[in-house]
Amino acid sequence: MLYNIRMDIELIKKNIPTDEEISDLSETFKVFGDPTRAKILYVLEQSELNVTEIALCLNMTNSAISHQLRILRQSKLVKTLKKGKEVYYSLDDEHVSLIFNCALAHVKE
Repeated sequence: MLYNIRMDIELIKKNIPTDEEISDLSETFKVFGDPTRAKILYVLEQSELNVTEIALCLNMTNSAISHQLRILRQSKLVKTLKKGKEVYYSLDDEHVSLIFNCALAHVKE
């Protein structure tokens, strides 16, 4: 029995994420932790939108939305697509949607 516990501990220790990975994870959750950014992620979960459309959804200024989108882009949580002169934003990938929806479901319990 003791042997199995030591094997489990060694396996756990071997698979602990690197300090850099843990730091990146922590930063990602900090970005999710801002209420305005969480609202932006919610509206982008619903549809691909430009800055003006996001601002209208959240009753905020384009400037305030642009500032938060910059942070979300740097954190690789949202991506852009240029259509003519307009830039549209969407969630970067399905992982962002999954994290957001799991957290939202958790708080609604």
